[in-house]
Amino acid sequence: MAVARTRSVTLVGVTGRTVEVEADVGNGLAGIHVIGLPDTALSEARDRVRSAVANSRYPWPDARITVSLFPASLPKRGSQFDLAIAVAVLGSSGVVPAERIAMPFFLGELGLDGRLRPVRGVLPSVLGAVKEGGDDVMVVVPAANAAEASLVPGVRVVPVRDLRELAEWLRKGGEPPRIPPELLSPREPRPDPSTLDLSDVVGQPMARRALEVCAAGGHNLWMLGPPGTGKTMLAERLPSLLPDLVLDHALEVTAIHSVAGRLPTNSPMVDRPPFVNPHHTATAAAVIGGGSTVVRPGAVSLAHRGVLFMDEAPEFPRHVLDSLRQPLEAGKVTVSRAAGSVTFPARFMLVLAANPCPCAQPHEQSESCQCTPTVKRRYLGRLSGPLLDRIDMKVTVARSTRRELLADRQFVEDSKTVSARVLAARERAAKRLSGTPWRTNAEIPAPALHAEFRPSDAAMKPMASGIDSGALSSRGLDRVVRLAWTLADLADRDRPAADDTAAALAMWMGVGR
Repeated sequence: MAVARTRSVTLVGVTGRTVEVEADVGNGLAGIHVIGLPDTALSEARDRVRSAVANSRYPWPDARITVSLFPASLPKRGSQFDLAIAVAVLGSSGVVPAERIAMPFFLGELGLDGRLRPVRGVLPSVLGAVKEGGDDVMVVVPAANAAEASLVPGVRVVPVRDLRELAEWLRKGGEPPRIPPELLSPREPRPDPSTLDLSDVVGQPMARRALEVCAAGGHNLWMLGPPGTGKTMLAERLPSLLPDLVLDHALEVTAIHSVAGRLPTNSPMVDRPPFVNPHHTATAAAVIGGGSTVVRPGAVSLAHRGVLFMDEAPEFPRHVLDSLRQPLEAGKVTVSRAAGSVTFPARFMLVLAANPCPCAQPHEQSESCQCTPTVKRRYLGRLSGPLLDRIDMKVTVARSTRRELLADRQFVEDSKTVSARVLAARERAAKRLSGTPWRTNAEIPAPALHAEFRPSDAAMKPMASGIDSGALSSRGLDRVVRLAWTLADLADRDRPAADDTAAALAMWMGVGR
């Protein structure tokens, strides 16, 4: 019997790599052997494939079957190779034509009865297949993953429900199975945090303004204030100010959520900026990403192109908070393990919220705080200087009086109104940054800020005293300049003025209500 070849995809982080699956049915002791650095789940595919073929009423070769996964030096993990192995064995034994299985990519886990079960990471796998397979790529996936696979334009998706349906189509030819309409139309809409409205927060005009600036430029924010002042409400309403994700960014975010197994099968595309809110007991692996065998994305990657909100930030372990410093600068995170290194994208907006002290009591005369200055310094000291230096805006949120609440109701704006200004500012920035790999002011690197995007000398004057006194670091200067560009975009100005840089400096150093 001849050697049959087909193709599948393995995931390295969120990047798909093509794997050639070869099956040889030859002389020797009956059995199936899988070679090519398979993990435990892939090694167990031998029993799943054999039962699936037999229960699909096809003969299982009574011979020695060798399955090779090329490249042999690339580790393969997961059960998504089941379908490719089964098809290769059927092709080698002559059940299906070997030439019909050579070009398509096969993804899916097999049940013992031959049914195809959905797998994680179909979208990045299909993207990897398109990248390495060229034009006119055909991908065979479980029917439950068909809607996710069809998100990639220009790909012929063949959804199958069981192994026999696929084998009969390969044997007889004809039109491939089509995606059922009920899988293409979402049955249940995805819960959208943007349904929360900014007009719900009354009495915090400065904090609402800070949220608008953050949304317009993609900046980071730290809010400090006692409980009940609206810090969590403000953070939860930040996504309502952000525009929808463009197609490239939506595919990036959807691929990450697909690898993490957090993608609903009935509504696969993530077209809104994600909002991730980890608990303060989360470990570094949960926040940054990790895993002993299969490396999974953490909260910083799940918040890619969205918002990472860390409520009660000083309650997080200090090493977890400091681990955010590198992804905040690089926009990506690399997780290294003994088996290798995996890089995940992590371009997010960080929002921190904190109480001024552990007791969280207000500092009014009627209710005095019981914490000593040493306790307060130790509590807020968990937010290290290098981390706060990477925060663009620092806002103090105080409790509002009844008169302030009544007065602010006349000026509060809803999310639709504010998001329109945010969208206009982002479009202005995108026009200025056209021809560059950056989309928002927060993404502009330092060399570009000191060259073509440097404000005028007159606009830089408000920052001179801060630099001379040492209160403003070089990194802080870059973030102030980015903020000034965002304020200019919101004001519909071509370049930042002195008022913009002065306001940006005040926001970076910390402003009150």
